[in-house]
Amino acid sequence: MFDVQNLYVIPLDQWIQDGVRWLALHFRPLFQTIKWPVETLLNAINGLLHLIPFPILSVLFALVAWRVASRGVGIFTLVSFVFIAFIGLWSDAMTTLSLIATAIVICVIIGIPFGVLCARSDRTWAVVRPILDVMQTTPSFVYLVPVVMLFGVGTIAGGVAVIVAAVPPLIRFTNLGIRMVDAEMVEAGRAFGATDRQLLWEVQLPLAMPTILGGLNQTVLTAMVMSVIVAMIGAEGLGLVVLQGLGRLDVGMAAVGGIAIVLLAMVLDRMTQGLARQDRATEGGSLRATLSRLLRPITPSRARPHPAHRPDKPVLSQKRPAASPEEETV
Repeated sequence: MFDVQNLYVIPLDQWIQDGVRWLALHFRPLFQTIKWPVETLLNAINGLLHLIPFPILSVLFALVAWRVASRGVGIFTLVSFVFIAFIGLWSDAMTTLSLIATAIVICVIIGIPFGVLCARSDRTWAVVRPILDVMQTTPSFVYLVPVVMLFGVGTIAGGVAVIVAAVPPLIRFTNLGIRMVDAEMVEAGRAFGATDRQLLWEVQLPLAMPTILGGLNQTVLTAMVMSVIVAMIGAEGLGLVVLQGLGRLDVGMAAVGGIAIVLLAMVLDRMTQGLARQDRATEGGSLRATLSRLLRPITPSRARPHPAHRPDKPVLSQKRPAASPEEETV
């Protein structure tokens, strides 16, 4: 009676299989519509990255890394990109980078508005939070089966899987950052007559920007990991190099692909961390301020003069000379 082998087994796997098959059969136009912007953006970014010669693109990425992080990160980016080119994996690395860039753009478009909505409505957050818990705790390989049935195989389907896996951290961090804004700052904005829209764009988002950028860093790393896993469904890139090396028991090919993945991941991680540190150092900043910092020319830092040596420092007080005996008697 209590033998586990004799218990009734709920056919949950069959129900899920029938449900996904029903969705693929009846909602195919919807999934093709979802697939279209991913395919368009991915093809555009991939074509652009493969069009630019590798020396120019390496220098451009190095300058961006120098701008958002530091000179050391810029040099490391340049060396990493040149090394990837010289081991013969430049094209595969650019394909992986296009997958990640596409995922970042779409995750920002989806994740930040959803995070703002969750921060403004506890009821919405109560609904979205369990979904995010399931998405973040589900093993990455599990995403591949429904993606294949709904979107097919190939790089485009892999891009969809990368987006689905990478968007939850950005939603969580956006919600957390806006909820952590000091209530006194919000009340001060309302006291000055700010509308809800002005309050969001001028108070909440600027103060929450460091936390949002931290979520963007997690999104980038998750997209990097998932861009390797989607090679199992035919997505091109560095993940496919590693998968082919494993299939052929070619340790050299797998190792070279793994080294390129590590270098690319370190570059993206340092760049996003540097961007978050810049925004945190300036005590938050709107998207316009963040972009303006990126577009400013790179200038060497100069040592700031001591406040005591500044010529424009106002003299607040001076010691009065001691009075002479004649003045004291007067």
